[in-house]
Amino acid sequence: MNTKVWLVDNTDNLSTSFTHITEAAHFLQHNEVVAFPTETVYGLGGNATSTDAVDKIFNAKGRPGDNPLIVHISNVSQLNALVTDVPSVAEKLMDAFWPGPLTIIFQAKDGAVSDRVTAGLSTVAIRMPDHPVALALIEESGLPLAAPSANLSGKPSPTTAQHVFEDLNGRIAGIVDGGPTGVGLESTVVDCTEVIPTILRPGGVTKVQIEEVVGRVGIDPAIKSAHEAPKSPGMKYTHYAPKAPLFIVEGTTDFLQMLVDQEKAEGKKVGVLATTETVPRYKADVVLSCGSREDLSSIAQNLYDSLRRFDHENIDIILSETFPATGVGEAIMNRLEKAAGFQKISEK
Repeated sequence: MNTKVWLVDNTDNLSTSFTHITEAAHFLQHNEVVAFPTETVYGLGGNATSTDAVDKIFNAKGRPGDNPLIVHISNVSQLNALVTDVPSVAEKLMDAFWPGPLTIIFQAKDGAVSDRVTAGLSTVAIRMPDHPVALALIEESGLPLAAPSANLSGKPSPTTAQHVFEDLNGRIAGIVDGGPTGVGLESTVVDCTEVIPTILRPGGVTKVQIEEVVGRVGIDPAIKSAHEAPKSPGMKYTHYAPKAPLFIVEGTTDFLQMLVDQEKAEGKKVGVLATTETVPRYKADVVLSCGSREDLSSIAQNLYDSLRRFDHENIDIILSETFPATGVGEAIMNRLEKAAGFQKISEK
């Protein structure tokens, strides 16, 4: 398959890119799959009402079929055709965070989307992305778009069109290149089908922000444990992983450097994932900063790109610092733990 790439303007003025948006939407209307930018990561979009299109998403990614997908919409009026009702708690969250990096789980309307989207569940996950290109593409296609991250299953999610091209060139119909994404981590997923809303995946909207709007929320135990079965799209299997084994190191920089020295003594090419504040403290084959501890949003933006850069360096093992698990740091550590398969080395 020849994967077409459309370079578009990623500002609110899309007039110069309208022809490209229209062509990409035409592909979607004919049940092809197209990658496109959102404010979180690049998504791999397909017609959510077509099993043929959704099958192409799963096949391109190599994604297990029992892993549900998030449906992307461009306006609230699309929601009524997809769900049985909109609980008041969901309305409050939509008013506060849509468009934005928040996915809400509703009771699905029978037959509204392909059963492949919901993985046979009675619920459907929906969000409205906060990105002019994504919204324009959804609007022009006239379709709700099922869109997981546009990467091979298990690999770090893509935050640039080049990441998508590296993984999916020849596997999908096209890529809408709208430049780098902003948040850098996937959306927060909140289940609003229960009395108390529950966070199933941390992301760009924090627990504190959600509680300011709706009060107390629950947390899915699978967020913190490798032994619990997750309920959220994109959380059931090992995700975000680089090629080399990744270990999270809980301890001082001296302890992490000692581990580096031990691995190097065994002839391994060692990578260290650090921050701008700590990079000078390490002597390893490759030391990468994913951002500043003073600005956790910079770490979120750069985390996946850093993990992919290790792949290009043919590293044998990656040792990562831990990051403060406050605010967006909770999502950062969640993704890092998933990438590491919950493998940790503790100084104490």
